[in-house]
Amino acid sequence: MTASLLGSFLVLQPIKPLKPRLHRNPRIPRSSITICAAEPRPIKNGGGERRSSMEVGGGGAPRRRNPRKSSYGTSRRSVIKKSFAQEQVVFATPVAKDPVVAIIGGGISGLICASTLEERGIRSTVFDTGVHGLGGRMATRMIDPQPLVFDHAAQFFTASDPRFQKLVDRWLEKGLVRQWKGLLGELEAGGRFTPISSSTARYIGMKGMRPLADSILCQNRWVNIVRPCWISKLEPFNGMWYLTEKEKPHGHFDAIVIAHNGKCANRLLSTSGLPLLTRQMKRLELSAVWALLAAFKDPLSIPHNGAFTDFEGAFVKGVDSLSWMANNTSKLFPLHSDMPQCWTFFSTAAYGKRNKVPQENIPKVTAEKVKEDLLNDVEFALGLSKGSLQCPFYTRVQLWGAALPTNTPGIPCIFDPHGRAGICGDWLLGSSVEAAAISGLSLANHIADYFQSGGAQPDDFAVGLHNEFHAVAGHDIGQFPGLKSEKQVLEPQTWTI
Repeated sequence: MTASLLGSFLVLQPIKPLKPRLHRNPRIPRSSITICAAEPRPIKNGGGERRSSMEVGGGGAPRRRNPRKSSYGTSRRSVIKKSFAQEQVVFATPVAKDPVVAIIGGGISGLICASTLEERGIRSTVFDTGVHGLGGRMATRMIDPQPLVFDHAAQFFTASDPRFQKLVDRWLEKGLVRQWKGLLGELEAGGRFTPISSSTARYIGMKGMRPLADSILCQNRWVNIVRPCWISKLEPFNGMWYLTEKEKPHGHFDAIVIAHNGKCANRLLSTSGLPLLTRQMKRLELSAVWALLAAFKDPLSIPHNGAFTDFEGAFVKGVDSLSWMANNTSKLFPLHSDMPQCWTFFSTAAYGKRNKVPQENIPKVTAEKVKEDLLNDVEFALGLSKGSLQCPFYTRVQLWGAALPTNTPGIPCIFDPHGRAGICGDWLLGSSVEAAAISGLSLANHIADYFQSGGAQPDDFAVGLHNEFHAVAGHDIGQFPGLKSEKQVLEPQTWTI
């Protein structure tokens, strides 16, 4: 046994209590029946095999097993299998006739997942941390009393996948989105603006991105929404997943979906008993991007072919701190020219990385520095003389510390059938609204198919647990499939579910 393997072995051994007891949730009464029946299989780690070191059954105390022995009892309801990181939970109870799914994360991926599950006849509860509304990065901030309106995360989206286009067409019919036909282009330092000529349709929310997200589940009867809520613990018991928020119980569910990422998702999964999901989530790398919201009294213009042309959005090139700028007022309210000009400016990912701080508590000195840097580079990008940019009467900075993925496994979803848990999100396919929606839809259909099968052949439903990651290219604010200026994902992969 190598030193590294020995070290892992020692770390993973549970501490022996004076009198062995099965640890359980004190709020849940002890069951007198078995938990689940499962035939554990060895997990290969570094070429070797290790059996489960703990077996739970019949509500009694845990029984020690020699990891080299293969004899197991024939009656048990729950088996925990050892991995290097944590113990793997395995459910082998029959699938419930009326299953309920917990979806942790109310971004576009989680919302589409819930909506699709309902279409398949499956109930769900969406837990979201949003104070102002659902949507995650489909975020719109409204400042009273004017009001000032800013899309301060997702700016627009395109549709290249027929399944996503079907969703978009439905939103168009309901008046939730419209095509964005405003002038879009690339802005080089000094005010050199080049329009992007593309036949690909661009879409925006009618009143911003967040109202679109809030509308996705507004008429769903089989979807419960709990917010603001920070699920802090996932606990398997009696063939179900029990969710808690700082010791406050939030119900039990037949399956769980992790529809968010970053450090919170890593922390939640680290003690969940889902090592394969945990490993994939921890391999994800995310960029950091600063957003500056600024309201001006008068329009901002740039020189174009000897004249000044107002544009609504621009990918900024060759400027250190600036990657995007967009006029929310003309984009969202094209018929209201008398309104204040509300602009969203995004930093480059490189600038975000250099100036990253805890986003929950941004120091004032950092906020002022970011505002000054971005406004200076806006002036530089527009080709204005130093100090000539009009002073905004309102500003606000926000750090998206887990803005966009820089790598991806290139698979629409991840599902662990033994733990009845899955992951969805844009990062599984790239960094676009379309990718997020396709991921949520794919996972929902995959879970529904799993439930419909009865769970008798779980290995047939394992997906994405071992896929390798590759780099994601595109703009610093995401991917827009179909735009001519759009770079493609490096090393594209094909996938099937």
